[in-house]
Amino acid sequence: MKRKILLIYALLVLIPSRAQMGFLMQSPMPKHEVRGVWVTTLGGLDWPATKATTAAGRKKQQEELCTLLDELKASGINTVFLQTRVRGTVIYPSSMEPWDASLTGVTGKDPGYDPLAFAIDQCHQRQMELHAWVVSIPCFKSAPPRSVGKKSLMQSHPKLLCKYDGTYYMNPGMPETARYLSDLCQEIAKQYDIDGIHLDYIRYPDRPEAFPDATLFRKYGKGRKRDQWRRDNITAIVAQVYTSVKKLKPWVRLSCSPVGKYKDVTRFSAKGWSAWSTVYQDAQGWLNQGIMDMLCPMMYFQGDHFYPFAADWQESCNGRTIVPGLGVYFLSPKEKDWDLAVVQRQIHFLRSERLGGQAYFRCRHLTDNTKGLLDYLQGEFYPYPALMPPMTWQDSIPPASPELVCQQRQNGIMEHLRWKAVNKAGTYCRYAIYADTLSPVNLSDPSHLVTVVSDTTYTYNLLSAKLYGLHLAITAIDRFGNESKPLQVKPVLQ
Repeated sequence: MKRKILLIYALLVLIPSRAQMGFLMQSPMPKHEVRGVWVTTLGGLDWPATKATTAAGRKKQQEELCTLLDELKASGINTVFLQTRVRGTVIYPSSMEPWDASLTGVTGKDPGYDPLAFAIDQCHQRQMELHAWVVSIPCFKSAPPRSVGKKSLMQSHPKLLCKYDGTYYMNPGMPETARYLSDLCQEIAKQYDIDGIHLDYIRYPDRPEAFPDATLFRKYGKGRKRDQWRRDNITAIVAQVYTSVKKLKPWVRLSCSPVGKYKDVTRFSAKGWSAWSTVYQDAQGWLNQGIMDMLCPMMYFQGDHFYPFAADWQESCNGRTIVPGLGVYFLSPKEKDWDLAVVQRQIHFLRSERLGGQAYFRCRHLTDNTKGLLDYLQGEFYPYPALMPPMTWQDSIPPASPELVCQQRQNGIMEHLRWKAVNKAGTYCRYAIYADTLSPVNLSDPSHLVTVVSDTTYTYNLLSAKLYGLHLAITAIDRFGNESKPLQVKPVLQ
């Protein structure tokens, strides 16, 4: 396996760009693939631009999100990581923390609607998943104003905070920190129909040597070395969040974004910046312990800082999903001015090595079509929809097949289908629609996937170029991603 990776890496580095792309394009397009993007609310970087201080402002703020989601849907994105906990503040009505200032311009001010509920509904209407992005350890650079009140961590849980290098952090060495973050994630899972919770910055801060936890280490270290104690602290938080959320809703996908290099790998050094040694994230250990469903390592690098480490994540995935985060913001001339080919080679490599997908940081650089990235994804890399990889380690039992209730010809050229709703363990299913020239429809070919719908009806034009004369199949997909056997449908002939 590793020799194969090194061969592919040599081809990527040494042969001309056109040949590289031809080599990588031989990889088949997968039917299951995470196509994610981080939508940053901090400072309104990606959303919102308009403050919800009036009825008109609220409407425009919502319209901005709808436009953004339309653009993401058109480009092939199926997973939105929406920044929900920002810096000790949130974008939903919480009993634990105050409103984030990105919504109104003022910390603690109610925007007059529930942005998280609105975003979930809009994502689900477009058949995209919404994962609540929770910034875990960093909180704020200065003490929040007293007007925020009792919901501020400075007021409600001051002992969980410590100030380091000009920023207040939740202290991972306090056992109560794991409980607090677990409670916050439970609040989100209880109140909302989210598809996932995504832990960001679940680690110690950069340059943590002088992080002020010596007293806690003496109290709780119990004979461990400080590095291992710190690593255990982060793992304890991850474990408690994972366990508590899964008890509520086992189908919610738990993910996180560790530092992009886990450790040094054979022949390639992490150059002193690794998840394990630098910020105390045992992310591959979390996969082995079964306390993480998906990793989105922040692989904002290129060349030998990217390919060997991407391969290392996949080799150690323990059957879970690895979705490297790509630093597409470096395409911007204001950043590193990468050529588009850098990202093209990376995404084709990830697909050729059968990783779980790709995630893009951050949204604005995708929707702005920086260097033509949006055009490339929409036109070439994501020509068909993709389903989310099933969480078979959580549940591997497929739902029942849909049963056809009605098939009618309307206006001579429109075919209307209706089937019975499929539920599993008290949760709803979605439905995948496939089309093929042959019957039975071949579900293994990703090009046959037409769309995914939430309701139990589908109406299509028999004369449309995409579906003319084709046979259809309908499957039910449960919240874990398991897919039923198909309901095969032949067009009504007249």
